[in-house]
Amino acid sequence: MAAPMEPPEGQQVFEASFTPEASDIDANGHVNNVVYLRWIQDMATAHWAARQPAEDQSRWAWIVLRHEVDYRRALLPGETAHARTWVARKPEGPRFDRYVRIDGPDGAMCAQAVTSWCLIDAATGRPKRVPQDIVDRFI
Repeated sequence: MAAPMEPPEGQQVFEASFTPEASDIDANGHVNNVVYLRWIQDMATAHWAARQPAEDQSRWAWIVLRHEVDYRRALLPGETAHARTWVARKPEGPRFDRYVRIDGPDGAMCAQAVTSWCLIDAATGRPKRVPQDIVDRFI
């Protein structure tokens, strides 16, 4: 199990809350792992929409290369999760890593993830190096 992640000092962080619905609860009585993955993706897309100017959003798209998720504490029905996400200090060509931590109402980590995303030119469908103006909006 990886140690709980925290954003680096001074790093820009995007936050959101999630309250599970009845359909999010699995046979074990807690939020299903697939729901955490959906929340992780929802955090990434909401962060992008909040930071990238609307006129530029249609120019670019992101595809997921990898999700690596650690699960630590079950989130139970009626509990609200607090999620935070931030990106790596710098991209590697078209690849930009993202970190997500989801905590329960008690502040204990429920799940965390490192996800790798690839920037795509929406017109051509081809990977593109992440431009500095995008990096600057997220750091």
